[in-house]
Amino acid sequence: MASSTESVKLDQENWPNIIGDARSVADALPDLLVEASHVASSIIAGWHGRRRAGPGESFWQFRPFNMGEPAKRIDWRRSARDDHLYVREREWEAAHTVWLWADLSSSMEFQSRLSQVTKRDRSLVIMLALADMLAETGERIGLTGVTRPFSDRRAAERLADALTHLSKPVALPDPTAVKRFADVVLISDFLDPLEDIAAWIGQVAGTGAKGHIVQVLDPIEETFPFDGRVEFNDPEAGIRLTAGRAETWREEYHRRLEAHRAEIRDMARRAGWTYVLHHTDHSAAEPLLVLHSALSGNLDTMPQGGV
Repeated sequence: MASSTESVKLDQENWPNIIGDARSVADALPDLLVEASHVASSIIAGWHGRRRAGPGESFWQFRPFNMGEPAKRIDWRRSARDDHLYVREREWEAAHTVWLWADLSSSMEFQSRLSQVTKRDRSLVIMLALADMLAETGERIGLTGVTRPFSDRRAAERLADALTHLSKPVALPDPTAVKRFADVVLISDFLDPLEDIAAWIGQVAGTGAKGHIVQVLDPIEETFPFDGRVEFNDPEAGIRLTAGRAETWREEYHRRLEAHRAEIRDMARRAGWTYVLHHTDHSAAEPLLVLHSALSGNLDTMPQGGV
C-alpha cells in the first residue's frame, strides 16, 4: 500500500532519536499510563493463575501434611494453632520469555492529518509500555534478533538502548533465537509482501512459540479520503504514482486493503496466534489490553476480530 506525500520524511541519520521520543510519549500519555496500571493488576492475577508448588522464595499457601513426607517440611508455628499439621508451600517461579519487536522500516514513519502520531512512534510506545508491564511481573524480555532475553525492572530502557545500536531498521526481525513455549509480539503495519510475512510466521510457528500480531495503520490508510490529483509515494521502494482522480481508486483500494488484511488474519488464525488491528488515532492502551489478556492466557476475554 503506498503512502501519500503527507508522509513525514525520515532522517536516516537521526532515526534512533525516535526511541527517546517514543519513551517520553509512553510516560506522558495519561490514558496509556492510567489504563496500564489497571491492566497490570489483571496481568499479575493472570500469571498467578499458573502458580504451582515448587522451588521459589514467595509464599503460596499452607496445606495439610501428608503421612510419609519428611517432618522438616512441617510449619510448626502454623500447626500449633490447631490439631492439624501443615506444610508451607512456596510458589514455583518460572519466568516466561516474551520476544518483542516494533517495525522501524520507512513505511512506519507515515503520519496523516487524521492522526497525532506516526505509526512508528505508536508501535514503539506499545512495545516499550508492554516491556514495562511485563517487567513488573518478572517475565524475561528480549528484542528479537538483537538481545538475549533478560529480566529487569528497567526493561523498556534496555530495549530502547539496544534499538539505538541497530545498523538498519527492518520490518521483520531475525527469529533464530526464538524457542518453544516463548511468546513473540510483532508490531507493524504489515504492508510488506504477503509471501514475506507468511514465511516469517511459518518460521516462528515452527519453533512451537506463540505469536501475537499487532497491525498498526494510520486512519487515512483505511479511509482513503483523497480526491482529485494526488501523488502517492512508497518510501521503501522509491516508487511514485500520480492519480488524476484519486476518488475513482477508492473502492478498489478498499477491496485490496481488506483482502491483504484478511490474509494476515487468516495466517495468524491458522498458526493459533493473536491478531489485533490498531489505528493511530485511537488510544495505545487498546492493543495493550488485548496483548496482556493474550499473554496471561485469558483468551476467552479477548474481543473477536481485534480492536
